[in-house]
Amino acid sequence: MALKNFQYNTILREYDSRQLKNKHDLDMRIAKIYKEIPELKEIDEKIVAGSIADTKKLLMGDESVLEKLKEDNLDLSMRKIELLCEHGYSPDYLTPDCACPDCKDTGFIGNKKCHCFKQAIVDLVYSQSNIKRAIAMENFSTFSFDHYSNDYVEETTKLTPYANIHKVVDSCKNFIKDFDKKYENILLYGNTGVGKTFLANCIAKELLDSAHTVIYLTAFQLFDILEKNKFRKNDDNYEAENQFDYILDCDLLIIDDLGTELNNTFVTSQLYLCINERHLRQKSTIISTNLSWNDLNTNYSERIFSRITSNYILLKIVGDDIRLKKAFS
Repeated sequence: MALKNFQYNTILREYDSRQLKNKHDLDMRIAKIYKEIPELKEIDEKIVAGSIADTKKLLMGDESVLEKLKEDNLDLSMRKIELLCEHGYSPDYLTPDCACPDCKDTGFIGNKKCHCFKQAIVDLVYSQSNIKRAIAMENFSTFSFDHYSNDYVEETTKLTPYANIHKVVDSCKNFIKDFDKKYENILLYGNTGVGKTFLANCIAKELLDSAHTVIYLTAFQLFDILEKNKFRKNDDNYEAENQFDYILDCDLLIIDDLGTELNNTFVTSQLYLCINERHLRQKSTIISTNLSWNDLNTNYSERIFSRITSNYILLKIVGDDIRLKKAFS
């Protein structure tokens, strides 16, 4: 996905900032620990002095020093860990804190962009600050089954809302667990306020935390990008082509509130293009909608309805409007 220079530099500056902060924090911890445990400083000095001396010998052709250097450094490193533990510190106290342990906050693994760099591109191009704030509050740790009644059996599901939501959540967790093993999609449907977006956010957080690229778009945002991609390619501020590329290729695309957009033949054709292309690439999609099953069939083309019925896990959520219940509780 191509970025403008200022966008690329914005991301690189963020990584530079992280590395500087990591180094500053580590330097502060080292200064503290040297003062509290002077032997640690002596050990580090021995490691440096020994490495310099053995490097000189190596340059003179004495390759036997390599094995001895490894053994000496291992012994000294183990002694450092012992000292830290004896004084109540964790063994990795003097290891830099990194937001991404895979690339150590460099953004790259070898010559390839790390998964965190790819997500940083997505976050920048789509301005996904809202989803980051949402998943901090809406995730499985904050999800509550108490909002769903166990007092009646809903006609279409043959379950109480409480039993049904347990079944839906289990399906969502299985989707996450099997995400890298098999290709699946989800349609979350039901009335307004029953928790569809909340569950989509729960899934988004789990996959973001496990190094997958996730794009969250409302139906209106998605079709705005698709419209710009098709009709405004000569605009000076045109970004939609890059956005469109990632919509088709990200690990997970979430289309929220399908049916709230102004529907027409263009929307229908572009929706089919999007979900069909992602299907061909075996890239997972989650769609949430307030539309009933019959409305989906009526409002969109037979091709879309067929694609969803044949390739999506259909999860209906039933119950009262949780937002209204909270407002009047």
